[in-house]
Amino acid sequence: MSTDPAANLPFFYGSISRYDAEQYLKLAGMADGLFLLRQCLRSLGGYVLSVVCDLEFHHYSIEKQLNDTYCIAGGKPHCGPAELCEFYSKDPDGLVCALKKPCLRSSDTAIKSCVFDSLKENMLKEYVKQTWGLEGDTMKQAIISQAPQLEKLIATTAHEKMLWYHGKIPRQESERLLYSGTQTDGKFLIRDREEPGTFALSVMYGKSVYHYQILQGKSGKYSMPEGTKFDTLWQLVEYLKIKPDGLVTSLGDACVSRAAGKIPSLPATRRTGPNSYTPPPHAANVTSKAASDVPADNVLPMDCTGFNPYHDPSDIKKFNIRRDQLLVDEVELGSGNFGCVKKGVLKADNGQMDVAIKVLKNDNENLVKAEMMREAEIMHQLSNPFIVRMLGLCNAESLMLVMEMASAGPLNKFLSSRKDTVTVEIIVNLMHQVSMGMKYLEEKNFVHRDLAARNVLLVNEKFAKISDFGLSKALGADDNYYKSRSAGPWPLKWYAPESINYRKFSSKSDVWSYGVTMWEAFSYGGKPYKKMKQVEVNSFIKSGQRLACPAKCPERMYAVMQECWTYKHEDRPDFKKVEESMRSYHYSISNKVNPEGSATAAEPNK
Repeated sequence: MSTDPAANLPFFYGSISRYDAEQYLKLAGMADGLFLLRQCLRSLGGYVLSVVCDLEFHHYSIEKQLNDTYCIAGGKPHCGPAELCEFYSKDPDGLVCALKKPCLRSSDTAIKSCVFDSLKENMLKEYVKQTWGLEGDTMKQAIISQAPQLEKLIATTAHEKMLWYHGKIPRQESERLLYSGTQTDGKFLIRDREEPGTFALSVMYGKSVYHYQILQGKSGKYSMPEGTKFDTLWQLVEYLKIKPDGLVTSLGDACVSRAAGKIPSLPATRRTGPNSYTPPPHAANVTSKAASDVPADNVLPMDCTGFNPYHDPSDIKKFNIRRDQLLVDEVELGSGNFGCVKKGVLKADNGQMDVAIKVLKNDNENLVKAEMMREAEIMHQLSNPFIVRMLGLCNAESLMLVMEMASAGPLNKFLSSRKDTVTVEIIVNLMHQVSMGMKYLEEKNFVHRDLAARNVLLVNEKFAKISDFGLSKALGADDNYYKSRSAGPWPLKWYAPESINYRKFSSKSDVWSYGVTMWEAFSYGGKPYKKMKQVEVNSFIKSGQRLACPAKCPERMYAVMQECWTYKHEDRPDFKKVEESMRSYHYSISNKVNPEGSATAAEPNK
C-alpha cells in the first residue's frame, strides 16, 4: 500500500539520484521548463523538483511544513505536490522558469522505491501489534487510518533492520569485521557509540579502516560533523553511497551484521501529559521498548485521551446489561420520535466507562420497541473503529440501548460552532474515516439508509464514528439492493434518485448520501438544498444540476462529491473506490512532519 501523495503523478520517479534525474531530462530533450519530481534523500515526505532552463539543470527542495503544507523555501504553501507543480506551471514565482512540460516516465520505468519501502509493511504491522495488541482486520484498519504518522515513527528505527547496522560493538571488533572476507574500498558498517544518540561509521579504504562520528541533533536529525542533516540514519547512508561528502570514499558494500533483519526496537508513543494513553489490559506488556518519547506533535491519534476504538479483543460483548451495572444521568444528549439519548456510566469487570444510552419512551413502546430491537441486533453484529459500538441492551423501567460515548456530538453541530478553528485538513481526515466505516458496512452487506452529518458523531475533532442504524437493512449475500414497502419519514434530501423514485436502497445509494454528508462537512454544517422543497430538489437533480462547491472545499474533494452524485447507480462508484480517493487526498495533506519545518532553496548535489 503506497501512501506517497505523489505516487499517481506520471512525472514522479521516486527515490532516484540527482544524476539519474538529469539523465532522464537529457533523454527527454532538454527543453526549457521540462521537469520531473523525485523523492528527497534528506527529509521524510519531502521531494525535489528538477527543472531544465537554458540547457542547465536546477534542483529545488520541497519540504512538508509543520502546518501540513508543501513548499519551496520562500515560496507559497500548497496542500500537495500535485498542486504545487500545477501552481508553478502558471507562475515561476522565484523558479528559473515556469514548469512547461512534464518529463513522463516511460511504460517500462517504474517508480524507484527507497530502501525503507521494502521494510515498511512488516514494521507497521509489528508496531501496531506490539503497541495496541491488534491483529487481523482491526490491525489493517489501524494502519490505514494512521499510516502517515506511523511511518514517521518507525522510519526513525528502520536502520536497526539494515544489513550494515551492528549495534553496540567495540571499535576493534568493527575493524576485525571489515578486514575479514573481501576487502574492498567503501566496505562499511555502522555501530552505536557509548554516548547515547550517537553512532560511528567505519569505512575501509586502501586496506585501512577510517572511523567517523554521526551525531543526532536536538531536532532528531542525523549528520556527520558540519555535514548535511537527515531525518533518519538510513537516509544518511543512502546519500553517502552517492556522494562521499567529506569521507575518504563513497560507501560501497555493507559489512553484513549477523543480526541483520532482526525486529528493531520500536519508538515509544507519548505516555505522559494531556495526550497520555493507557494501553488496554491485553497490551500492558507489549508496549514499545525505545526509551525516548516522541515529540508532542507526533502523538498518534489512537494514543490520545478519549479515543481507543480498538477495543480489547478478549472483551466479550454481552448483549444483555443488568440495571445495576448502569448509572443513568438526567442530562439529555438528544431526542427523537423513539425517546431520548442520555449520558451514563457502564460498570464492568475491568472498570467503568462513559456511555450514551438511547432510552425508549414508554408511550411509544408498542410502536418503536421492535424497531429499536432491530437496531440493536444490527449494531451488535458490527465491529469497526469508525462505527459507534453497541455495548448491549438493558430492559428495565424502559428499554435502553447502551452505546459507546462520542462526547463531541454530531458533526454538523460541531462544525457550525467552530468555523474559525477547524481546518479543511481536519474535515478531510474526518470524512476519510467515515468512508472507511461505510466501506466496512458495504463489505458486510449493510445499507445504512440515513447517512448524514447529524449521524456522524465525534469523539473529538480528529475522530469520527457513524451512528444511528434505525433505518439500516442487512442485504442477502446475492442482493444488490432491497426495496422498501413504505415511504415513511425519510431524509429525502440525502437520498439517491433511485431511492426517492423507486424506494430502492443499496450501498450505491449510501454513496450518494455520503456525497451530501461531505457537502455538509465542507459547508461547516450547512443545510443541503436549504431553500428548496423536496419536489424542487427532485427536478433539480434530474436536470443534471448539483449542490455547488462549498467556499473552502478543495477541488479534489468536490470532484469526489460529484462522482458520488452520479445519477445512474450502476455508474456510481462504490465505497471501495470512494475510500481510495479519500485516502489518497488525506495522505497528500497528512502530517509527515519535518521536525524543523524548514526548507532550502536548492538541495545539495546528489
